[in-house]
Amino acid sequence: MTAPAAAPSAELTGRRVEEVLDRLTAQGDGGSVAAAEELVRALMDFYGAGLTRIMHLVERRTGEGGPRAALLADELVSSLLVLHDLHPEDVTTRIGRALESVRRQVAAEVAEFDADTGALRLRTAGSGGCGCPSSAAGDREAVAAALSCFAPEVTSIVWEAQDRTPEPALVQISRRPPTAAAAP
Repeated sequence: MTAPAAAPSAELTGRRVEEVLDRLTAQGDGGSVAAAEELVRALMDFYGAGLTRIMHLVERRTGEGGPRAALLADELVSSLLVLHDLHPEDVTTRIGRALESVRRQVAAEVAEFDADTGALRLRTAGSGGCGCPSSAAGDREAVAAALSCFAPEVTSIVWEAQDRTPEPALVQISRRPPTAAAAP
């Protein structure tokens, strides 16, 4: 069994980042320096938010399955685990978790996932919305966002409409219409 690699030191990592920024500055390209500094800030913000969330979820220890389940159910923490190939769940389980995270908004189920191409076919399982194209687009965006956090292996989504039984006719309930002649 191979011993795990030593964790990087915060001090050495900080020095390394400073050295890279100093090299960019020495090259005289201010735009590259500014972009590199922005990149470092964005990554620090992302990882800082993830670590904050991890600590919050571990301290909370609520819900079924304890802190591990809470960590795996969190989009930010899950995305960090996937990014570093540390997530303990397989892609199919994580796809299910992504769909479950948006279940109140979108009723979708997996028809097929092709791991070789990253293509995911989903079936709509009915809708509680008005059926407007704008609400369908919003639903699909919510699913895509959840999948990008929980299962970035999904590279494309194809939606199929599930056969549904026709909805009953809409019955209007209102006041009785006025009559032409008053009844005696």
